[in-house]
Amino acid sequence: MTKPILFEGDELVVNVSTSAAGGLRVQIEHLNGRSATGHGLTQCPEIYGDAIEHTVKWQSGSDVSALAGRPVRLRFALRDADLYAFGFRNRAD
Repeated sequence: MTKPILFEGDELVVNVSTSAAGGLRVQIEHLNGRSATGHGLTQCPEIYGDAIEHTVKWQSGSDVSALAGRPVRLRFALRDADLYAFGFRNRAD
């Protein structure tokens, strides 16, 4: 889990490498420990493979702009995976 962060942007991207059997999921949490609506671990399809800039998606999509400018924490659930970096960006139009 990260320390509290403030971000700008519409999407969360990760630089991740997983084994064939591994994966990564992400949850965005409020400071009280509760997951942000629609951004829980169970709503995040597992990310597989090796990507420098993989867009994290949840069942509701990839848009995280409603949480921008608010303090949040990211919880990463890794299974036989390496997370090298994460960041936020604005969607390309």
